[in-house]
Amino acid sequence: MAFNIKGKSLFAVKDWSTEEVKFILNLSHDLKKQKYTGQSQNRYNHQKSIAVIMQKASTRTRSAFEVAAFDLGINVTYIGPTGSQIGDKESMEDTAKVLGGFYDGIAFRGSADADVEMLIKHAGVPVWNGLTDGWHPTQMFADYLTVLEQFGRTDVKFVFVGDARSNMGNSLTVMAAHMGAHFVSVAPKELWPDKSVVEIANEIAKKTGAKIEFTEDVMEGTKDADVIYTDVWVSMGEPKEVWAERIALLKDYQVNDTMMANANKNAIFLHCLPAFHDTNTKIGKQVAVDHGMDSLEVTDSVFRSDASKVFSQAENRMHTIKAIMFATFDQ
Repeated sequence: MAFNIKGKSLFAVKDWSTEEVKFILNLSHDLKKQKYTGQSQNRYNHQKSIAVIMQKASTRTRSAFEVAAFDLGINVTYIGPTGSQIGDKESMEDTAKVLGGFYDGIAFRGSADADVEMLIKHAGVPVWNGLTDGWHPTQMFADYLTVLEQFGRTDVKFVFVGDARSNMGNSLTVMAAHMGAHFVSVAPKELWPDKSVVEIANEIAKKTGAKIEFTEDVMEGTKDADVIYTDVWVSMGEPKEVWAERIALLKDYQVNDTMMANANKNAIFLHCLPAFHDTNTKIGKQVAVDHGMDSLEVTDSVFRSDASKVFSQAENRMHTIKAIMFATFDQ
């Protein structure tokens, strides 16, 4: 291995080399195999501790960090949205310096990119971005581990449909470049990523052979896709008035049976979850009342189909986060 990621933080996949990204994927595969074959993964016997800071509520990210840490023999302190003085009585800089003295690593999930950057600058230990408004790097490894398991390779035609300038749209554009994929964002032009994100992806693609494209044409973009991926149309914390505007903009970009039929015969469907695919949630019920839709970004028929690998993908959050922590800890 010609690189060393011990002690390295993960803000966004744009900050890691293709070799580093692929190393984590391979390590994730190995750790998953070890877990399934009953091999002990206890590397630290509770001699290390991490803080898991969740300013935004989480199911998969919190659970993945906690179970991965447990498997590796790491102590975990969970700090929820109201569980600290961050931002109220204490700055993120001061918090970083305090927590860096207590813990061997810090996971953070919140809104501001600057909060993660401040933690990285001042904590003195590895910091892992569990989601911010700009990036969602830990999700990327779970996504492509799922692709690798399904196809045996990562240079597939990978299509993202929806809000392509979201944290998921940004991250997938860059991750696909690392993976040598043919990546297509299918979205209204006003929802395409910022030019700076595309430039980063294209620079990486020059080395990996990836192809990065954007189109507003749903059928053209999804034709012969190996992977069709979507995410919620409205992110956590966005005001209610955004819903009607975003739904009107994206209603023709819903992943449905027609779209899946336009993809390759063995195409898979992915979603980072949670998904508004039915009316079995408070938000789902409200959307049905307010907008007359019983599903948003993906229909229930696609979500529950054999092509849907969303729950394998969700499980892979834990295996890949385990690999990220293990690889970046200062041993």
